[in-house]
Amino acid sequence: MFEVNKTSSSNKTIRMSDNLIEKLETLAAKNDISFNKLVVQCCEYALENLNKEEAN
Repeated sequence: MFEVNKTSSSNKTIRMSDNLIEKLETLAAKNDISFNKLVVQCCEYALENLNKEEAN
């Protein structure tokens, strides 16, 4: 049976340098994904790959 899964999310305003935004927008466009989705993936990757000592 098909079940609709809804993930919860929240809005948060962050500041980034114009240069970083430009690089992320270019990368997102090249990979045909949204800027937001790319930023989320970058953050998740960074958190998953922190050294254990840095995570605590």
